[in-house]
Amino acid sequence: MLQTLRNAWKAIDIRKKIFFTIAIVLLYRIGNAVYVPYVNTEALTEYFASMQTTVLGLLNVMSGGAFSTATIFALSIQPYINASIIIQLLCIAIPALERMSKDEGEEGKKKIASITRYTTVVIGLIQGFAYYMLLRNQSAVYGILTAEGESIWGAIVIILTFTSGSALIMWLGEQITEFGIGNGISIILFASIISRFPGDVSQMISSAVQGLTPWWVTLLMLLGALLMIMLIVFINDSERKIPVQYAKRVVGRKMYGGQSTHLPMKVNMSGVLPIIFAQSIASVPATICAFVPKWQNSAFMKAFDTTSLLYAFIYLVLIIFFAYFYSTIQFNPVEVANNLKNNGGFIPGFRPGRPTSDFIKRVLNKITLFGAIYLGIIAVVPIVIAHFSEAAANSGVSLGGTSIIIVVGVAVETVRALEAQLLMRNYKGFLS
Repeated sequence: MLQTLRNAWKAIDIRKKIFFTIAIVLLYRIGNAVYVPYVNTEALTEYFASMQTTVLGLLNVMSGGAFSTATIFALSIQPYINASIIIQLLCIAIPALERMSKDEGEEGKKKIASITRYTTVVIGLIQGFAYYMLLRNQSAVYGILTAEGESIWGAIVIILTFTSGSALIMWLGEQITEFGIGNGISIILFASIISRFPGDVSQMISSAVQGLTPWWVTLLMLLGALLMIMLIVFINDSERKIPVQYAKRVVGRKMYGGQSTHLPMKVNMSGVLPIIFAQSIASVPATICAFVPKWQNSAFMKAFDTTSLLYAFIYLVLIIFFAYFYSTIQFNPVEVANNLKNNGGFIPGFRPGRPTSDFIKRVLNKITLFGAIYLGIIAVVPIVIAHFSEAAANSGVSLGGTSIIIVVGVAVETVRALEAQLLMRNYKGFLS
């Protein structure tokens, strides 16, 4: 990784992309410090202090602390993630969208991306209105009351500011993807989570020094995080190699083919996306309760608390579902089998066509199940530990398995993107 970063820094064009990405991330962090008008941040901070173990605390982690302070980027990338989930599901359910995404090539992908943007704005408006109602119910809104009653313009300003912030984050992510080092949305999410890391480590050390958390619990948590990072890196590099043999064929006076190669299939093919998607869906019940004053601290909300066993079970099921869902979208065994057949390739022991696609499908199902269980264990085990261990729950650390796998996964993907750009640059230099 360090060697890749050194090589990337030596290349002038890639160095410019790195500087551009850093500038966008700094702009995003500045936006996280700009408060929305008419919001009493002191009352809001006091309210969020009692909501750290709920879904609101989880959203606060994913926004880099912006959600609890009601800044312009409080909604973070959640509207875009939810819009992506909805559009990808509709691409399977609606034939017109499926044809647009698969048959129309690059132009169809641009149309799908445009639809996703408009959907992001709509979801941003809905979430912005919900957040405004939360502020209003907690008496965290001021300056919008007149002699005639509540001013609607203040509400419009707050809601539109939240929505504009989410749309701006989406645009910043697209700029990183197009002009930076790539993976724009993932890098913004990475920056949001990492920004809380120094404060969490400081709070962990402070809790251990004050005796609130036993020193051995703190040591075990740090050791567990290190082992978890090693496991994530190992699984991200793991793949199942299916041997492929190409038949020899004579064209004119020359003989082509005859070489042996392999078809690589990654164990964790979908990356961190099942975690993000499952998190968005599993948090819906508790989110609704948190925004309704009568339902706060109710038995239903506690059942869907981010440290409850019911939440952990639903979270695990959704991770497995989205792992299969995303691997199905990314990898089509029938298409791969047809490509092998058309190019004269075959898997030893299986006839070209249907038998080959069935074999690839079986292998895909096995490694997807393993990858989904791996993602589920890393995401759910810290929740279970926090549920049964009061010391771990009170340690003040908000970087659980979900956050660690997102951070490590994005870091590995970014390094691979840099390696790909270095490889392209070397090929260009060789050809020129």
